[in-house]
Amino acid sequence: MNGKITVAEIIAEFLGTLVLILLGTGGVAMVVLFGPAPPGGVVNGGFTNITLGWGLAVTMGIFTAGKISGAHLNPAVSITLAVFRGFPWKKVLPYSLAQIAGAFTAAGLVFWNYLPAFLKADPQLDHTAGVFATFPAFPQVPFAGFLDQTIGTAILLFLILAITDDRNQPSGALTPVLIGAVVVAIGISFGGLHGYAINPARDFGPRLFTAVAGFKNNGLTDGSGIFWIPLVAPVLGGLIGGFLYDKGIRRFLG
Repeated sequence: MNGKITVAEIIAEFLGTLVLILLGTGGVAMVVLFGPAPPGGVVNGGFTNITLGWGLAVTMGIFTAGKISGAHLNPAVSITLAVFRGFPWKKVLPYSLAQIAGAFTAAGLVFWNYLPAFLKADPQLDHTAGVFATFPAFPQVPFAGFLDQTIGTAILLFLILAITDDRNQPSGALTPVLIGAVVVAIGISFGGLHGYAINPARDFGPRLFTAVAGFKNNGLTDGSGIFWIPLVAPVLGGLIGGFLYDKGIRRFLG
């Protein structure tokens, strides 16, 4: 595999992640900021909309960047592919930085777009950072969120490797759709304990934006110290998922 990093790859990872976070956090903003529908109004869908929105966001992000960079859009994917598929290690950091930058920029665009709604729902910006970043359901039990993120990302990488493995059942043009469906399935089944970031860039880029924008409950500068969970747990989970796929499935394929 070519180890030379190109500008095209960096731009593709930036824009692919930008699309992912624009659609993903935009969907969360719709649910959080506009709340329950009034009588006779359009139901906003709640958590169902959020899970479907993130799945579609991943699909569109992969369609955006897939041909140029492979559409990792997630440092946990880049690291897992470096360990198990020969992805050049020298590309991991540039890919990850591009992903974080794309996520940061997308969060800024979503905030700008919905600024009147943010100022109405949360004038002091002290309780809506969850539109952009993930937070523990049980702050007093951090291991619960860590375990949830680890399992969710292990499932993600296990299934990404299964879907993209030419030795298994090649999915071709359906790959982005199927990976998006995986994200929907994970959102339905896991993530309630820490918001199913399953992607360090998806969480850290927007969280960094909330700190810069002045959100008080950002999980980065508010003293809670919870930002590390969606950074570390997805990487661990990705490696576990890659190991389980290779040892449990791939070694039996011709």
